[in-house]
Amino acid sequence: MLPRIQYAQTSDGASIAFWAMGDGVPIVLMYPPGFSNIQFEWDIPEFRETYENVAQWATVIRFDHRNHGLSERGLGEVSLESYERDLMGVLDRLEIQRAHLFAASDCGKVALDFAVKYPGRVASVSLFRTNAGVGTSAAAPGWSSLAPLLKKDWQLFTNLMATALNGLDDGEQTSRIARYVRESVTAEEFEAANATLAAVDVQHLLPEVKTPVLVLHRMDSPFFQIDRARQLVSTIADARLSVLAGKSPFAWDNTVVEAVRSFVLEVAAAENRARFGLRSGTAFRTILFTDIEQHGDLLRKLGDSRGRQLLREHERITREALRAHGGSEVKSMGDGFLASFGSAQRALECAITLQRALHEELGVEMEGLPNGLRVRVGINAGEPIAEDDDLFGTAVIAAARIAALAEGGEILVANVVRELVAGKGFLFNDRGEQPLRGLEDPVRIWQLRW
Repeated sequence: MLPRIQYAQTSDGASIAFWAMGDGVPIVLMYPPGFSNIQFEWDIPEFRETYENVAQWATVIRFDHRNHGLSERGLGEVSLESYERDLMGVLDRLEIQRAHLFAASDCGKVALDFAVKYPGRVASVSLFRTNAGVGTSAAAPGWSSLAPLLKKDWQLFTNLMATALNGLDDGEQTSRIARYVRESVTAEEFEAANATLAAVDVQHLLPEVKTPVLVLHRMDSPFFQIDRARQLVSTIADARLSVLAGKSPFAWDNTVVEAVRSFVLEVAAAENRARFGLRSGTAFRTILFTDIEQHGDLLRKLGDSRGRQLLREHERITREALRAHGGSEVKSMGDGFLASFGSAQRALECAITLQRALHEELGVEMEGLPNGLRVRVGINAGEPIAEDDDLFGTAVIAAARIAALAEGGEILVANVVRELVAGKGFLFNDRGEQPLRGLEDPVRIWQLRW
């Protein structure tokens, strides 16, 4: 289902269309000039599938630059600075202080300049087939032969460009790409956007880029030259090169995503370790996730006033347990908590204290709730990612998925947690290997007896 499309206002008054989905580290996707319509691209199966996959571990943010797609059209000024205002407007509208940027083709120049100007707002930059110097990123001979058609026959131009990008093997896909361009811009808007960014040269800024950078290149593409990728990596201090197989015309598919995912989570984990004072490879956080069983039914059956009173008691008991065992409350979601511990033993002791207190104080029969208020608890351990006073990443996702497997009153833990507390006197029942939605490998789960 298409995420809700919203609008951000830039500092110069332009209205920029965007959507955001997912709960992980924020990743902003900027596509090449002429290829951006955040509604139409959702109907392209490869785009939709990829977005839904990435939303399992990140917050995906897509927006149309000015004069593209659903954003304000007919604006006279198109420049590097105006494109940066579009990006800043979306970040500010979402109240995101620090984001990972993915930029394709000539929008890579926007991302690089933005990272130099606003280093505090950019956690990392991933560049896909970007040329930092004067000239379009698609500067192979085939592009030059297509350019004269732009003014003469817009439909023929887009059809031939799509054929050059996608080849002749899949006519339906080629037709979809051509229509995607026509749904994104007019011929005049396409020419203005591409000419503007092609004239920009940010090569002199490359030594000033302090943000970690991933440079991606698809080896078999007919338009893009690997020499430019090598030049970026050799000039940017903290840059690495990833050469991908294939010739897909899409800048953001599952092949690209896997390379970006590893890079982004590595960068985010390093920032997280620095924030919490952890040394790489030596420390874990134990993640505790709680969820009230039948939360919606509880509010519906008890009514707003009585339901809210019960939830306040639940919050008090949970926070007292966290304080007693050195847990850090990351956030409360209304129907549960996300907390972290520096010790797996303390996390398990906290979970036991919490369940016993809830059972004693709120485990009485209520209207429609014969067992009272009951909470599911899931516990995992790993290196979560810290962003804006929140924790993200696979370790957190797994804790939430483990909690979802529990019944009210149960504490389920990942095998890694059981191993961390071996010999500490805890009793467990083996629940076997369980698939966790959004994660590749099943996890062995244990029930903690309290």
